[in-house]
Amino acid sequence: MKVVEEFRYLVLAIQREGNRLLAAELRPLGITPSQAEVLRVLRDHGPMTLNALGGLLVCETGNSPSRLVDRLVAQGLVKRGIDQVDRRYLTLSLTAEGRALHRRIVTAENRLHRTLHDNLAGQALDETISTLRSLADAFPTGAALARRRGPALAHQEN
Repeated sequence: MKVVEEFRYLVLAIQREGNRLLAAELRPLGITPSQAEVLRVLRDHGPMTLNALGGLLVCETGNSPSRLVDRLVAQGLVKRGIDQVDRRYLTLSLTAEGRALHRRIVTAENRLHRTLHDNLAGQALDETISTLRSLADAFPTGAALARRRGPALAHQEN
């Protein structure tokens, strides 16, 4: 196996296992990892338009996660409203129920992060993160993650 091939499969294996663990943490909340990401982004960066949301998501490719948002609206977790700056646009924001669920999502994510932290104890992560960031930044989902870090944070981390 080539080194780059092993790298690709290791990233895939870790991603799948992380998603499986997160899905198990979120299952009692009745939400998927992709739905949780939408709620996190809206809480951390919203309110925003559908296209702006799409530009910050890692779970969805493209700029229009409309089906994902439609499900969250139907569940009463996200609401659509008129944009205050440009009334031609709809903005998305969390409902009170969505904000309450967001707090429970953070708790579930923190449990996953503790598991990852425990498994990575003693490992030098700075170089690994730098390598992964360099590769991810070459793709749209990496660019979405960089936008979520924001210019100040992205600059500090490089």
